[in-house]
Amino acid sequence: MQTEAIRSVLIVGGGTAGWLTAANLAQSFNSKEQGAITVTLIESPDIPTVGVGEGTWPTMRATLQKLGIKEDEFLRSCNATFKQGTKFFNWQHSDQSGSYHHLFTSISDPTQFNLAPYWLQGNAGEGVPYASAVSAQGSIAELGLAPKKITSKPYEGLLNYAYHLDAGKFAELLKSHAIHKLGVQYISANVCDVKLSEDGAIAAVITDTAGIQTADFYIDCTGFQSLLLGKAMGVGFHSVADTLLTDYAVTIQVPYNHADAPINACTHSTAQVAGWIWDIGLTNRRGVGYVYSSKYVSHEEAENTLRRYIGPQAENLTARKLQMNVGYRQKFWHKNCVAVGLSAAFVEPLEASAIFLIEAAANMIADQLPTLKVNLPLAEKKFNASFLFRWQKTIDFIKLHYALSERSEPFWQAARATQLIPPSLQELLQMWHTQPVSAYDFSHVYEPFPMESYQYVLYGMGFKQQLTGLQRWQHADKARMAFLRVQQLTQHLQQELPAQRQLLEKIYQYGFSAI
Repeated sequence: MQTEAIRSVLIVGGGTAGWLTAANLAQSFNSKEQGAITVTLIESPDIPTVGVGEGTWPTMRATLQKLGIKEDEFLRSCNATFKQGTKFFNWQHSDQSGSYHHLFTSISDPTQFNLAPYWLQGNAGEGVPYASAVSAQGSIAELGLAPKKITSKPYEGLLNYAYHLDAGKFAELLKSHAIHKLGVQYISANVCDVKLSEDGAIAAVITDTAGIQTADFYIDCTGFQSLLLGKAMGVGFHSVADTLLTDYAVTIQVPYNHADAPINACTHSTAQVAGWIWDIGLTNRRGVGYVYSSKYVSHEEAENTLRRYIGPQAENLTARKLQMNVGYRQKFWHKNCVAVGLSAAFVEPLEASAIFLIEAAANMIADQLPTLKVNLPLAEKKFNASFLFRWQKTIDFIKLHYALSERSEPFWQAARATQLIPPSLQELLQMWHTQPVSAYDFSHVYEPFPMESYQYVLYGMGFKQQLTGLQRWQHADKARMAFLRVQQLTQHLQQELPAQRQLLEKIYQYGFSAI
């Protein structure tokens, strides 16, 4: 039995996780060709899609390109806009002042030439923020400009970029493309039961209208329910509620006041008394939500805080409350089943990691799913080790934002308490007090957040470093030239790049073409 080939994959659950995984696997397996591994997705007609988030990472461009989805088609279908990073407001202090950027583009790769020590020594100029010293992108985002032009090639830009998108419409686009272009087989039915074999593997999925469905391998995309891996197979959940204290979000969709309103070029994240508010600009609306800890603020006050942030326009808008169970499964892959998306893990959406980790999981499954069942335990071991590392590092990076805050409210005091900071992050912070962030601190090939992401947050939050042995930094002239190039590039791009909405309207009308 175990020497049999794996010829079929059954994905249970749709949404972004299900359809992105289905499309990726079908494309990778060439499932539309006869004799290839078949990919089938069962989706309930009765369960509405829960969007895992409206922000992506730059990796999404390569994913969409791989799937054969045209960039202009994607932008139109999903009310998508260009995202150039995140702008954080009021995270450092409670006096409602101060902001910084976590960007996607730097003038140089810090693993090759680290500008941070030279910035710390004042070589970029007195009082120049770190992000402004090493990247033109913050200035471009502040002006609401796009990262590319209408003449740019699809999925290429003058600056690195990701997207903001409507998660529900994105799932629909992926569904249509997966079924009609990539050969994914689709079943609309509710799963009533999951049958296990004697060894604890999944034997079959029982549905209400499509009978018994079987496959050689199963993927659980059933969201927080985790019907396969959690409920049926009994894989437990490891909570990190004692590390990340936020447990609820209240969200409101906010239409623009007028059709030509400017569109934010970054996600906006604004710290509040017991959490933070995200503000994401799509072409037709803003997605706004307050992520908070119910221990430190009531649900009613959280919603009122969000409405005050939005202003008078919020009066007639509907709010939606979501409970967040933060943590991850004790195993992501067990026997012949793997969980992807919310059924695998969830952390607060501070750094838009949800869709990226779906991409990463789908890529690894496509690459590592064995051809023979006998090799499933080896693939399981490798996958679990990889994603335990990725989720723990994601939690570390999110916690970094709280650990560095000096806000005085009880929530923030608790969030930065030393005993709640993972030891792995504590060690790095201790080391970084007296020496620069190094590429050797990020030696794993699958680090979810690179060295420069840590630098943007550390220096944006005013992290205190006392570097010793300044004689080691012998390339001040080279650094000053790099800082000068940033200034020159900033001026050039300010003249070259169009406004976000202006470019998107052209793309809607013409697609990407020379005009």
